[in-house]
Amino acid sequence: MNHQSLSSFIWSVADLLRGDYKQSDYGKVILPFTVLRRLDCVLEGTKKAVLTEHTARSKAGVNPEPFLLRKSGQSFYNTSPMDLRKLLGDPDRIRDNLTAYVEAFSPSVRDIFERFAFHTQVEKLAKAELLYLVAEKFANIDLHPDKVSNAQMGLVFEELIRRFAELSNETAGEHFTPREVIRLMVNLLFVEDDAALTKSSVVRTIYDPTAGTGGMLSVAGEYLSELNPKARLTMFGQELNDESYAICKADMLIKGQDVANIVAGNTLSDDGHPAQKFDYMLSNPPFGVEWKKVEKEVRREHEVEGFNGRFGPGLPRVSDGSLLFLMHLLSKMRRAKDGGSRFGIVLNGSPLFTGGAGSGESEIRRYVLENDLLEAIVALPTDMFYNTGIATYVWIVSNLKPEPRKGKVQLIDASAFWQKMRKGLGSKRKEMGEEHIATVTRLFGACVEAQLAAVLNAEGKELSREVVTAGERKPKAPKGGQIKLTPISRIFRNEDFGYRTITVELPLRDEDGNVVLIERGKQKGKPQPDTSLRDTENVPLDEDVVAYFKREVLPHAPDAWIDEEKTKVGYEIPFNRHFYVFEPPRSLTEIDADLKQVTARILQMIEGLTA
Repeated sequence: MNHQSLSSFIWSVADLLRGDYKQSDYGKVILPFTVLRRLDCVLEGTKKAVLTEHTARSKAGVNPEPFLLRKSGQSFYNTSPMDLRKLLGDPDRIRDNLTAYVEAFSPSVRDIFERFAFHTQVEKLAKAELLYLVAEKFANIDLHPDKVSNAQMGLVFEELIRRFAELSNETAGEHFTPREVIRLMVNLLFVEDDAALTKSSVVRTIYDPTAGTGGMLSVAGEYLSELNPKARLTMFGQELNDESYAICKADMLIKGQDVANIVAGNTLSDDGHPAQKFDYMLSNPPFGVEWKKVEKEVRREHEVEGFNGRFGPGLPRVSDGSLLFLMHLLSKMRRAKDGGSRFGIVLNGSPLFTGGAGSGESEIRRYVLENDLLEAIVALPTDMFYNTGIATYVWIVSNLKPEPRKGKVQLIDASAFWQKMRKGLGSKRKEMGEEHIATVTRLFGACVEAQLAAVLNAEGKELSREVVTAGERKPKAPKGGQIKLTPISRIFRNEDFGYRTITVELPLRDEDGNVVLIERGKQKGKPQPDTSLRDTENVPLDEDVVAYFKREVLPHAPDAWIDEEKTKVGYEIPFNRHFYVFEPPRSLTEIDADLKQVTARILQMIEGLTA
């Protein structure tokens, strides 16, 4: 049975729940029962040995846990003589027996069911007289590893997660990142390391500080498994939402990962992996969410620990904590000499340009760019996520830049690479196809500039489009038609995003128009600045400030000067500006001709009405 058929069979449980449960709540029953049945089957072969060992060690008065883990051959165990099938033998006591059975699991598994609020669902099912029927349904599914491998079981679980995410559109985006976005990010993360990852017995670590239901970790695992079945990817994560955490932890357990690596809690205020560094990292933090709840802890770490902590470069405004997650990931990078790291993070447009020179946001961008950590930023199409239609961007950050990328940043505009979904899900109406993902991956992997060439016929209708990289010949225009070129990949130097904000002062004048001079201090005898006339100018980093001032300011204000003490360095990435293509307006003659045609048509219609 393939994973689609198996997940459809499990989904049939929904027929039992219909009426007593809302559609969006089906997952609260089906997901924990799926996990329970899988664990039930996994422990089946060692059940007798574990029970015997538990009795012996308990009588000896020693901690039985390490012995039980060894006997079970897994990272978990259960000390109850019951299993799901045996529970069906006593229908009248199934609620109490099921609760006792779940309580007999090892602590890491009990934690999953507690986060699922499984006890609440058992009570609700019992009151609706559905508990026996649901338990029976699952007891009759064979999820033994001999029948369903860890990889296949993982796919089943992901399919169920996806279905429930689609049913609860209002919250789906909080814990479910569209699979094609994850696939693109994973491609970009691994493409430069493909050669290293194909070596035998390679072991790598990957981390997601906003793990949600574990989708990013799962897709990364699939990618590496396809590339090299002998490679091993150890997964780490942290998640704030209890239900999402339970799903993620269960998914990792099903796939044979160490669930101790998945931690509950707020990543920003309570780092669950404080001493760890990772090879790869992925994150889709919440967009535009304020961090006031954790402000005290974050500010303390910034002020007390500085660059020895996670938030040394600066703090963004409280209304948007996206860049805090970026800095958190920076702190988790291995040093280049220890193997280095690479990570991908999804951010909205705000972190690209919000905040002037000297602000927290600008200082964070400055740190990333001046340390040559930013490899690329990819603009995604709008309407890609379930809970928002805003523009989003994938940042790829690394301290392992290959030689052609050193000192440079690649910007890729993939906002036109999408296809319409057959059925919209919440705010998600578009998706990236395999061809779109492959194109973006190819452009990134080759680190080349490119344009999108649209072939238009004589009427201006688009016939086809193709990507033309630097040095390639563009397609030929049809008779009477044209080729419209728009940039989709551009490469800049790091310093191209930097600027100096200079403060321009003009003298204060008295009622007679005379310049007022400073009477005391170091500046005595110099003109007193008029604060109401104070202005600022942004000068590109690669331009001489004095030359700029003489050219742009002095011709208009000969008595102006620069207050050197107020000069600040800033960084911003005006993404859209770099891909804007000016299209000249139509000529007045052409517009006038169109107006005359429309006017004549209106007059004809009026005449027809009055005839």
